[in-house]
Amino acid sequence: MTMQKDTVLVIGAGMGGLAAAIRLAAAGRNVTLLEAHAWPGGKMRTTPSAAGPVDAGPTVLTLRDVLDDLFAAAGSDTQAHVTLTPLPVLARHFWTDGTRLDLFADPHRNTEAIGMAFGAKAGAEFERFAQETCALFTAFDAPIMRSPRPQVLAAARAALSRPALLPWLAPGRTLEAMLKARFSNPRLRQLFGRYATYVGGNPALAPAVLGLIWQAEAAGVWAVRGGMAALAQALAALFSALGGTLRLNTPVARITSAAGTVTGVQLVTGETIPAAQVIFNGDPAALPFLLNQPQRAPGKRQTEPRSLSAQVWTFAARVRPDGLGPQALAYHTVLFADDPTQEFGPLAQGLCPDAPTIYVCAQDRIGPQPAGLERFQFILNAPPLPRDHKDMPCPSFPRDRLARFGLHLTPEPGQAALTQPRDFARLFPRSAGALYGLSPNGMMATFQRPTTRTRLAGLYLAGGGVHPGAGVPMALLSGKHAAQAALNDRISAPMSRPTAMPGGISTGSAMTVRAPSR
Repeated sequence: MTMQKDTVLVIGAGMGGLAAAIRLAAAGRNVTLLEAHAWPGGKMRTTPSAAGPVDAGPTVLTLRDVLDDLFAAAGSDTQAHVTLTPLPVLARHFWTDGTRLDLFADPHRNTEAIGMAFGAKAGAEFERFAQETCALFTAFDAPIMRSPRPQVLAAARAALSRPALLPWLAPGRTLEAMLKARFSNPRLRQLFGRYATYVGGNPALAPAVLGLIWQAEAAGVWAVRGGMAALAQALAALFSALGGTLRLNTPVARITSAAGTVTGVQLVTGETIPAAQVIFNGDPAALPFLLNQPQRAPGKRQTEPRSLSAQVWTFAARVRPDGLGPQALAYHTVLFADDPTQEFGPLAQGLCPDAPTIYVCAQDRIGPQPAGLERFQFILNAPPLPRDHKDMPCPSFPRDRLARFGLHLTPEPGQAALTQPRDFARLFPRSAGALYGLSPNGMMATFQRPTTRTRLAGLYLAGGGVHPGAGVPMALLSGKHAAQAALNDRISAPMSRPTAMPGGISTGSAMTVRAPSR
């Protein structure tokens, strides 16, 4: 079976896979995108509710320029495909004693709000923190986040030119320790420490440099009309309009190769699809089980230990007028744990905390206050499944915890509204339920993630488990890196017929969790 040199297969229609497929199709390549599930978007999925589909995956869109660049590469414009609304309130924060703090897209309002809530000293401390993390973000943006391979020396030179940044790069200094040195108020330490969880980390263990994540949000947060899943649908439609072929409900059993070079894929149905190049947009931990030469897959140091998972509740309800009341919630609201050590201590031991921080996405609060039922996503940090994959107890809805904040919902969701680590492990095979791939804890974690190129010629990686890391813009950048590598490495020699290989697994979804709404 002879393959044409322009044939590229992309496995997985998550953000990384969609970005790579769009860029390759726009460059004139013959691209087929294979997705095991019934929807495009990967973790950017929905679940049904009485008020319509509820986002059950990422809720935050930041670094919009990355998305704009993708649409521009396809000869289009973002606003022609999705409607984005900038959020003036980035997030609203509550503590159980009634303290409330809003953070804004306007940086001057943030200093004022923090000063009003915690005093002038806290406001001045925030100003210093904002300046340092902005410089840190700038130092790491081009050589680390935007580069196909982390350019450590370039980042180090940029950081060394700003002596104030050196404490952020001190070996062994955790984000928690750095925030303690920067903020006298423990609530601000708790607030900015939670940004480590955006990439699946624990602030007590994650490196201080993750403080720069705040700057990604400070640069602006956008809501997508129709929910984040509407963005995935728009990208899939753009790919099809460029001539690409999207095949849903098409799980891959193995990636075939010969003589150290990829030759295509074999589906669980037995169908073999030849290709000169393959981009894998899945958890890198699954690759050893898809290749007949596991040694060519990323090693354990690049995939273990695993990042955090989550307990995710998706449902529709009304907010009762007592307590916080219907007007209190913003699009993004955080209800903080009383003591972060009682949250992150158990998580570090592989346990679910009894009284965790609760993140709330009120999906319908882009414009006027919704009347009647509205859609919610609650996210509570949870550990990944243990090595023996022994199941964890099924948690109940955190009614009592919400009542501490005065938040009462009716009707309360049942267990069918919950997606927990074991469900994520079934949805995304070999992930152990981890949502962000390799744990970002530890000084060298940033540089241990797999990059787009593998040790198998013609096989490339994309997705949140690959450099530059987790989050929607980072996954989109990984797809850009994979597409560029495939274009640069264009294979012209014809390949021989793929041969059957022993072993292999299905990357299909287990249908033991409810099917997302279309």
